[in-house]
Formats: sequence, C-alpha cells, structure tokens
Amino acid sequence: MAGNASKDMTQGSPIRLIIAFFIPLMLGMLFQQFYSMMDTIIVGRFLGVHALAAVGSTNSINFMIIGFCMGVCNGFAIPVAQQFGAKDYKTLRAYVANGIFLTAVFALVMTIVVCLLCRNILQWMNTPDDIIDGAYNYIFIIFIGIPVIYLYNILSGFIRSLGDSKSPLVFLIISSLLNIVLDLVLILNFDLGVAGAAWATVISQGISGAFCLCYIRKKYEILQLAKDEWKINKNCIKVLCNMGIPMGLQYSITAIGSVILQKAVNTLGSTAVASVTAANKVGTFFCCPFDAMGSTMSTYAGQNLGASKLDRVTKGVLSCCLIGFVYSIAAFGILFFFSTQMALLFIDANEVAILDNVRLYLLVGSAFYFPLALVNIMRFTIQGLGFGKLAIVAGVCEMFARAIVGAFLVPVAGYIGACFASPSAWVFADLFLIPAYVSIMKSLRRRKCNIEIET
Repeated sequence: MAGNASKDMTQGSPIRLIIAFFIPLMLGMLFQQFYSMMDTIIVGRFLGVHALAAVGSTNSINFMIIGFCMGVCNGFAIPVAQQFGAKDYKTLRAYVANGIFLTAVFALVMTIVVCLLCRNILQWMNTPDDIIDGAYNYIFIIFIGIPVIYLYNILSGFIRSLGDSKSPLVFLIISSLLNIVLDLVLILNFDLGVAGAAWATVISQGISGAFCLCYIRKKYEILQLAKDEWKINKNCIKVLCNMGIPMGLQYSITAIGSVILQKAVNTLGSTAVASVTAANKVGTFFCCPFDAMGSTMSTYAGQNLGASKLDRVTKGVLSCCLIGFVYSIAAFGILFFFSTQMALLFIDANEVAILDNVRLYLLVGSAFYFPLALVNIMRFTIQGLGFGKLAIVAGVCEMFARAIVGAFLVPVAGYIGACFASPSAWVFADLFLIPAYVSIMKSLRRRKCNIEIET
C-alpha cells in the first residue's frame, strides 16, 4: 500500500534509521549545490568577476524567496509524515490533496509579486551599478521558475515523509547533470550570459519535479488520490498553514537578516561581493549535511510523534547531535587545509586579495559548524513535533544577529565583520532552540501521561 521504498522510522535502531535516511538526503542536497556551484564556476570562469558578483549579489534575496518556497513545502509534508506514523492513510491523502491546492495558490501569487518587485529590491539592497543589470537578468528568470520549484519540493517532501530519501536523490542527480550541460550550452553556444545559467537551473528543476510526479504515480498507491478525495478540507488547510507558513517564514525571516547583511557587503565594493559569493558557494556545499540532518529529524520526529513514541524522539536527537559533532570537526579540518584550493574553482589565481578573503570567511564560519548543526537538528525536530510557530522565533534570532552585524559591525570592521555574521546568527538561535526543545518534550510527555491516565 505505502510503496516498497517507504520506511517506517518508528521501529528499529534510531541512529541506523537516521543515518540510512540522512545519507541519501545529504547526497541529494550536495548534488543540488553541485549544480548551483557549477553555475558559479562557469559564470566566474567564462563570464568574469563582474558576472560572478552579479549572480552572487542575488544570493540573499534568492534565499529569502526560494527558502520560503522550500520551507512551506517541508511544512506541508510534516502532517503527512505524522499520519504515516499513525497508519491513518485516509487522513494522509486528505493532507496531500489540500497541500497541492495550497501549493498552487502560493506559487501563482508569489511568482507575480516577486517578479514585479524584483528590480526595486535589488536597488534597495544597494547593488553596485556595474552589476545590477546582470543581477536582475539572473534573479528575474529564477523567480519565473517559482512554480517548478514548488512542484519539485512539494512532491519530494511527500516522498520523504514516507521515509524514502533515496528516490529524490536519483532525480536530483539526473537534473544536476542536465543543469551542467545546459549551463555550457546556453552560456557558451547561445551566448545568453548569466540569463543562461538561470534558465539552466529552472529547466533542470522542472525536470526533477516531473520525475517525482511520474514516480509517485507509478510507485506510491498511498499518495494516489481518488476523485472524491480531491476536495478542500478546512481543517486540513488550517493544519497545513500552521505547519507550512511558519516554516516558510522561518527561512524568509532568517534571510531578511542576510539581505541586510548583503546590503552592507555591497557597500564594500565588487571585490568584497565576489569574495562573499565564492565563499558562500564553498560554505554552502559543506553545510548541506546540516540541512540534511534537519530534514531527517523533521520526518523522524513527525513519524514517531504520530506513533506516540517520544522516547525515540529523544534518542534520535542525541544520535543526530553526535553525527553533527563528528562532521563539524571533519569539515573544519578540510577547510583549514584546502579552502584556498576550493576557491580557485571560482576565482582566477591572480585574484590574490579575493582568495585571501574567501579563506578567512570559510575558516571563521567552519569554526562554528557545531552550533549550526544544533540549529538544524533542534529547529526541524520542533517542527516535526508540530510546534512550527516556535521555530519562527529562532529565525527572528538569526535575523537580528545578521542585521546587527550588517548595520553596525560591517561599517566599522569591514569585511572581517561580515565573516562573523552567520556564526553570530547560529549562536543566537541556539540560545532559544535548545531550551525550547527541552520544554516541548516535557509538555508532550505530560500530555501523553494524562491521556494514558484518562484511558
């Protein structure tokens, strides 16, 4: 009924289940970043530093909008995971149907609004005059592709909610390879410039979404809705919005701080923008495992909450924290010795100042990777447990930290100040998330105890 690739995470060793789910998810995110990185490499190598800076100057607004799309879809998948853990497949399909309705509405409205306001936002961010046209050409096309971004993320979210993280990996690998080919063809053969890189990303994302749709239709009977199940359910809409909107806002609120920081970095000139762009591309690649840990814990916590197995949630959190600690040490060691060599993928060896800036940015950030691991583990576990609104507070903490650094530290300290923006955000978020998780678990245990007594 559920599909051969689905995985019940309410039984068996928590750490083994987490690792088995985490690895394909991490590889999928790495491939997603890989083709994003290839965009940057091809743009930087074939179109020059100004084109690289143009693409990089859109990172924060890109994260704010696309992050909201991804957050909403991840939130919509949480009730599906909870009902899968509870073995209530009828309610599960009701959430799927209403999740699709909401996704279509969100995609239409967001595409229209952000495309209309795109250039105004770039101007407000003080994007340098020599790169603003390139930045607009790139990000406008990315925003035209918002519907396909929603398509892939909602369908892959439903697949992962059933414990299957391997299938989306396969689709991402295919789309990643296609993206690289399209980058080269559209930029080199058709001479489309940065617009070619944007179209390559949109087309490949749309194809990966189509693969997800075909796979669901073929393999997952549990997700295939009968005609009478395609109806609006106000209760489902309410639950989905309570899960999805806070999760999306969490990304966007966090990104507002990044936008303010990017505005401050833009005042430092194209060299600083190019440095942060290259550093973020390398750093984001190394941060993919942390994102995968978060998504893993969201599904794991959701399924076990549905099965009323709270002790397994705690064991899972501790297991994931151990994985995060080991990886954080390994990542810092790799970046300490090889950060400059990695920067050469994007920057010519003659750009000595930019290479030094990239190394500094990466070393400062990687020294705080374990706090980042805790942010993702705690926040997504809280969301999986159904307390998505609390995760917004963590996003506000990150926003304020980055905004304060951008508004006060960068003007005084310059580039070094920008290096400490993300680490400050992670630490601030942890100061809220860790106590919040402890409090939530106590509340859930009391609730479970009261239900057992009444029963």
